[in-house]
Amino acid sequence: MKKIVFFLILLTTASLNTFAQTAVEKNVDNAKDAVTSLREQIEGAPTAPDRIRLQLKLADLLASKGQRKEALAELQLIVDSNAFDPAGFYNLGNSYARLGESEPAIKAYRIAIEQRKGRYSRAYNNLGVLLLRNGRWDEAHDALLTALKLESFRYAEASYNLGRVYAARGQKDLAAREWRRALLVDPKHDAAALALSTIGTEEKIEVASKPVTAAPRVAAESKPVEVKAVPAAPAPKSLSLDEESFDYLQRARAAAERGKLTEAVDDFRRVLSRHDGYFPPANLELSYALLSLKRYDEALPHLLQVSQRDGARYPISYFHLARLYELKGDLKLAEAAFSQAAPTNAQFLLDVSRVREKIGDYKGALDAMERYLKLMPEQGQKPAFSDERLAELKRKAGQ
Repeated sequence: MKKIVFFLILLTTASLNTFAQTAVEKNVDNAKDAVTSLREQIEGAPTAPDRIRLQLKLADLLASKGQRKEALAELQLIVDSNAFDPAGFYNLGNSYARLGESEPAIKAYRIAIEQRKGRYSRAYNNLGVLLLRNGRWDEAHDALLTALKLESFRYAEASYNLGRVYAARGQKDLAAREWRRALLVDPKHDAAALALSTIGTEEKIEVASKPVTAAPRVAAESKPVEVKAVPAAPAPKSLSLDEESFDYLQRARAAAERGKLTEAVDDFRRVLSRHDGYFPPANLELSYALLSLKRYDEALPHLLQVSQRDGARYPISYFHLARLYELKGDLKLAEAAFSQAAPTNAQFLLDVSRVREKIGDYKGALDAMERYLKLMPEQGQKPAFSDERLAELKRKAGQ
């Protein structure tokens, strides 16, 4: 009896193994059939959008099977097609993003936007997210702000993502404003609610009970000044403005958002005239408006004030100061300012490397590049240009 039972167990196990193997083989055959079927459909697609839709489906199928190289090759065929299909290129960007290919995704979103003649808010939003993820804060800001303008500032996801950009740049007050705006549009936006609940009171601008009567003073001189790290003072829990100054600040911000930069400059200056020439958010945002208007000499003293007095709280001030110095040809000052910004954003190490190379400090340029490339894999990224750039710097540095 025992022998019979044991034999039945062996027979059952063998049957199960055969069944499992058959199922696996069947799944493999089905996957092959699906790929073959999609390729046949692609060949017979009547229009470019139909073909791109099927190619994206095929790329997703290949990626799901672990065939990443084949999936990317299929996506490249879409890029090379030069077809007119804004939605197709938008979805191409999404496919690249899912595969962790940031640069091709960015290019695909830009093609979609161009084909829609700039009127593609979802593509601008997704573009902004990728630019933020890559540390390109200013480009992310512009993309997300454009998305909001296209939707009359009623686009919850773009507001949420713009808030993330402001938070990364140290502009917590503006970040909170965007998250509140996201919740006004979509009260169920959980990510915005969570972000708003964790931001605290730092950089919150409150209306003071008494008016500020400080006399205006002349802004700092615009001549080049060496950037020096200043120990950060304990940050106040909030910033305070009298009611009229607060109104000017909000008017300036609204004007800047809508591209009325000259009006914004005037209102930011009104805020500063009532606060002894310095209220860090106003100085910083005024400098951005002046930079956009190419009034570089006027922007410089405001960036200097913020970087020297509150650089630890607003590290983005170092970055814009460095860009101005580089534009003016003051490369050593640019290098110093970029170096101050770099600890807050690995992307700025590329700027450090570029400026050091211009100065002739090839070893320093190589060091910055190596630090950048060390950080990128930790973020799941490896720029396409990295190997070529690294080899060039090693050659110049004599390594």
